[in-house]
This record gives sequence, structure tokens and C-alpha cells, in this order.
Amino acid sequence: MNVSSRTKGLVIILLAIPFLLFAQGEDEDWRERMKLLIYTPRYFGPNAFPISELRSGRIGTRWELELRGDYHYYAGDKTSDLFARLFIPIAHGKAGVEIAGVVTENYETTEAVKLERRAAETKPPFRCYGDVLIHSFYQVLRSDRWCDLMVSANLKTASGGRLADARYTDAASYWFDLTAGRNLLQNADGSAALRLQGLLGFYCWMTNDLVHRQNDALLYGFGMSVKLYNVSLAADYSGFYGYKNNGDHPVTLRTKFEYEIKKNIISIRFKHGMYDNLYDSYSLAYIRCF
Repeated sequence: MNVSSRTKGLVIILLAIPFLLFAQGEDEDWRERMKLLIYTPRYFGPNAFPISELRSGRIGTRWELELRGDYHYYAGDKTSDLFARLFIPIAHGKAGVEIAGVVTENYETTEAVKLERRAAETKPPFRCYGDVLIHSFYQVLRSDRWCDLMVSANLKTASGGRLADARYTDAASYWFDLTAGRNLLQNADGSAALRLQGLLGFYCWMTNDLVHRQNDALLYGFGMSVKLYNVSLAADYSGFYGYKNNGDHPVTLRTKFEYEIKKNIISIRFKHGMYDNLYDSYSLAYIRCF
């Protein structure tokens, strides 16, 4: 009886060895591919490298709470996510703080994209969440005669998940920018206006390159907006230009339509990706102002 039990145990161990070796090989293969990830917008998911929002140049005076659904698409990757944002004005619009991030993200890539990005999976094996974004704003100049000037300091934390699938970098990035805005046309009570705005700044993110640990980029954007009572329409062309030239030149052409009624805003957005931004994005958001 004892001999038979020992024999069965030995057989089970011998049969298990190939599976254990295979699993170890798969784990080692995944870890080796992690070293080959390219930390640029072209080779990561649509939320890994946020391009700074082109704002009006004038800090708002109302609290804003936003919940937004996004769908990002290109031939090799289909991504949907839920995004949340809270803006808190300080000193009646002289400054402000904003906290935002992707609450949950779902994606499906092709095998070709998985291999190109050196990713581990084509679908999330468990819930994927995004990085926390922290923005701070300061109003340098507020002038109807000249222009509005606003500076911002921005931090992307390393809190996002699924680095193995090239969704988030698990590394911090930061950027600073100066935004200028001026009304070209405006009626007496300010309920209708045509506005021009532009942005210039510096963008930096950490990489896995052992020699050049970070990538630095010129951040830019320009656009126009139209306001007519409780309806607004805005469009801008924005992006950044990294120095490594390895997929670090993303550009986005953004359009946004908003309708406000009694401090409730419905926002519809479309973003067309260009150069190293491969995605077209569609968004629907609800914003509550206080």
C-alpha cells in the first residue's frame, strides 16, 4: 500500500514538472518583454500620455464635478473607459486645483499590436484602472482689454495598472504650461463671444531607458471657441514633440460641444489622433457645477 502510494506520488510529480517548467518559461518571457517596452504614446494605450487640455486662459469660479465615458479606436485597439474629474476654484478664480483620472478601462487589441508593443495580453485579465492626474492653476493676468494669462503645473502619478499590456507606464510624468486667451468678439453682457486661445509648455516623463531615464518634449496647442448663451463649441490642435523620435510626437485635433442648463452641462467630444497618436476618440460627459 505504501509502495503504491509512493509510486502514484512520484508519477504525479513527474507529470507536473513539464507544466511547472512551461509556466516558469512563460513568466520569464513576460518579464523579458517588459524590458523592451517603448515608453511613448505610439506604443501605449490612449490614456498613458495625456495631452494637456487647451483651456480658455481664465480660471473658472465654480466647482465642477464631471463623469465621462470615452471610446478610443484604431485598427488594432478598441478601448473604452470611465473618466472622473473634480475642479476646485480658489480665491474666486485666482487659482484652482483639479483631480482627475480613469476609474476603469477595458480594452482589446489584436495579436499584431500585442507583438508590436511587446505586451503580455490582448485583454485585461482583471480590472484595469488609470493614473491619477493632479493639476494646479494660477491666474497671472485677467484683462478684457489685453488678454488672460494662466500658468499650470501638472502631475501624472504612477498609479495606473497593466504596464505588462502597455496600457499605463507605472512611472510619473509632469508638465508646465502657459495659456493665453482673448475674446476677438463679445457682446455687452458676455453671453456671446468668439475667443482665441493658445498654449506653450514643457512636458517630461520617465522611461525604462537605462541611459536616458526621461524624455523631454515641447508642449503646444492653439484653438478657438464660440459661446452663444448656453451653448458653446470649441476646437483645438494640440500635442507635444519629444526629442527621442521614437513615437513621441502625438497630436490631437479636438472638437467639443457643450450645452448648459441650470448648472448642468452635457458635453460631447471628438478627438482625431495624428502622427504618433493613433486613436480617434468619442466622449459623452455630464458636468455638474456648484
